[in-house]
Amino acid sequence: FFLNISLIFKELGIFTFDFNMPSFATAVRMLLLGSLSTSTLAFTSPTFGMVSENRVVTDLSVLMSSVLAEDAEAVSARTGKPTGTSFLPEETVERAKAGNPTEKAKLKKDPTSAFVDIYEYARKIREGEMTWEEVEKADLDTRFKFVGMLHRNKRTPGQFMMRMKVPNGIVNSDQMRFYADCVEPYGEKNGVVDITTRQNIQLRGIKIEDAPTVIDGLHARNQTSIQSALDSVRNMVGNPLAGIDDQEMVDTRELCNALNDLVSLDPVTNTRGNPAWANLPRKFNIAVSGSRDDFSHTHINDIGLQPCPHAETGEMGFNVVLGGYMSIKRVAEAIESDMWIPADRNSVVTLSEAILRLFRDESDRKDRQKARLMWLVEKYGVVEFRKAIVSEVEKYDRGVKVDKAQPAPTEKYERRDLLGIHEQPQKGKYRVGVLVPVGRLSQTECRQLADVADKYSGGEIRLTVEQNVILSNVDEAALEDLKKEDCFNGESRLKLNPGKIEGNVVSCTGAEFCSLAIIETKHNAESLVQKLEKLVTVNRPIRIHFTGCPNSCGQVQAADIGIMGGPAKKFDPESGKNKAVPGCKIFVGGRIGEDAHLAMDPYKTGIPLAEEDLIPELLEILQNEFGAVLKE
Repeated sequence: FFLNISLIFKELGIFTFDFNMPSFATAVRMLLLGSLSTSTLAFTSPTFGMVSENRVVTDLSVLMSSVLAEDAEAVSARTGKPTGTSFLPEETVERAKAGNPTEKAKLKKDPTSAFVDIYEYARKIREGEMTWEEVEKADLDTRFKFVGMLHRNKRTPGQFMMRMKVPNGIVNSDQMRFYADCVEPYGEKNGVVDITTRQNIQLRGIKIEDAPTVIDGLHARNQTSIQSALDSVRNMVGNPLAGIDDQEMVDTRELCNALNDLVSLDPVTNTRGNPAWANLPRKFNIAVSGSRDDFSHTHINDIGLQPCPHAETGEMGFNVVLGGYMSIKRVAEAIESDMWIPADRNSVVTLSEAILRLFRDESDRKDRQKARLMWLVEKYGVVEFRKAIVSEVEKYDRGVKVDKAQPAPTEKYERRDLLGIHEQPQKGKYRVGVLVPVGRLSQTECRQLADVADKYSGGEIRLTVEQNVILSNVDEAALEDLKKEDCFNGESRLKLNPGKIEGNVVSCTGAEFCSLAIIETKHNAESLVQKLEKLVTVNRPIRIHFTGCPNSCGQVQAADIGIMGGPAKKFDPESGKNKAVPGCKIFVGGRIGEDAHLAMDPYKTGIPLAEEDLIPELLEILQNEFGAVLKE
C-alpha cells in the first residue's frame, strides 16, 4: 500500500514525506477519497495530552485504518473525517442493522455528524430559522451525546448537561472560572457545575445556541467535550495524588492523557474527535491506579490497571482486571485477566487499543444491557479472551509483551484519606483536600475555588472520584492563611476539616435533573449526612452513597452504606391505608482499595426516604455495623 502511495507522490513530484505528519495523511485521504470540505473551530487542535513523536508508533494502526477507507462514502463531506461506521467490519455493520434503536440511529446518520451539526443547529436557532423543538429527535436525544451534550428533556426541556473530558481529573483556575461563566446565563438553580465519580466535570443548563461558544472555549483551554457520552470511552480516571505522593508506584498523568488522546484525538488531522472509536456498542470505562490505595476504583471499570512490580525483574507495571461495571440489569466486579504489562505509555496504549478493538467489533449490538465488556469476556472465557488480546497486541508489532499476572504486594497497607492537609514528598509542600458536598458547585463556589487555587496551588485543582477537590503544592508557610479563607469558613459548604460522615458522601444527579431517577439525591444526601454528624460519633470515615435508580451512577454497591431509590409505602393516617411514597433500598458493606468488594444484595428494602423514617434506620446500621456511638 505505502509503495503505491510513494509512487503516486513521486508522480506528483513529492519525494520525501513523514508518515506522522497530518499533511501526509490528509494528502493520502484526499488522493484516495477526493477533496474534503468543512472547517470549524470545533476541530481546533488542543495541546492537552502528550501528543508527540511517539504517536507515530502508538497510533499507526488507527492511521492505517483511516487512509484505507474503501470509498468516498466512508468519509463525511460535513466533517472531513471517516465515519465511525467505516471502521466497523462488515459483519458488525450487519449486526448493527438488526440491532437496537440506538444502533439504527447511528447507522442512519453517523455519530461523528454531531461534531459539526451542533454548530449548524446553533446558528439556525440564533438566527431564528428554527427552534430547538424542531431539531431531529435522534440528534437531540442521541447523536448530540457524541459532543458530550445530554438532553434533560423531562426536567429542563431544551437544556443540556455537557460532560467534559478531564484525564486524571486535573483542571486549572482558568477552566474553573470558564465553567462558571458557561452556566451563569441559566440562573443559580439550573446553572450549576457537578464533579462526577469519574473525576470529571458536568455543566448543567447549556442550550444548543450556546454550545459552540462553550465547545470553542473548552478547546481554547485545552479541554474538550467531544466523545464524552453515550457509546464512547468515558473519562480516564487516574491517581488524584499523581506526582505528589510518597507512596506512588506509577505516575498516572501521562498514561491518562495518552489514553485520552487514543480515543478522542484524530491521529490524521490532529483534531478532537476520533472516528475510529465513534461507534462503540456501549460506553467503556478505563481506570489507571497509581498506588495500593486504588483511588481510581479499578474494580468497577471495564479496564482496570493495578500497579504491581514484576516478581523477577522488579520492573513496575500493571496487573490488568477486566469487566467491572454497574447498570440497571447487572452489577459486575472486575475479574482478573492473568495479564501484566509494563507501566509505560506504549504498553498501556497498545493493550487498551487491542481490548477496545475487540469490544468495538465483537460486542452485542442488539441488547444494550449485554453490550458491556464483561459479557464479551464471558462469551470467550477468560483464558480464550486473554489469548485474543495477546494475539491482537502482537498484530500491532509495537514491541509490547503481555506477561502473566504478577503477585500483588501483601505487606499490610492502610488506605489513606484524601481530605484534609497532608505533607507531600516535595519539601515544604502540602496537599489540601477540600470537601465539595455531593460534588455540586455553584457559580460562586467555582470562582472561589479558582481564586484560592491561584493564590495557593499555582492554579491547579485536582478532582477525586469522591467528588471532592485537592489543592496541590501548597507552601507550608501559607497553610494558616489558607485555613482562614472565607470560602472555607462560616456558612460555606466547602470545608477543609469535615466530619467522618459528611466528608464521605457521594451522590448521583438525582431526580432534580435526571429523568431516570426515582428520588432526589443531592439535596437529600447533603442534609441527611449533616444530621447524622450531629447524632453519632464514628472512629473512621463512613462512606455513604446515594443513587436515584438501579443504574447506580452513585455506585452504592461500593459504599459502606448505599442508598438507592426504590419503591416504599407508608401509613397514611387520613386514609388509614399504606400509600406509595419516595423510598429506597439500603446496601451495606461495600469496600474499596486493595480489598475491594461490592455489596450486591440490599440490606433493607422499602424504606421511606423521609428523614423521620430513614435516619432511625441508618442510626441502627451505623451502631450495629460500624460501631457508632450516639452523642449525648
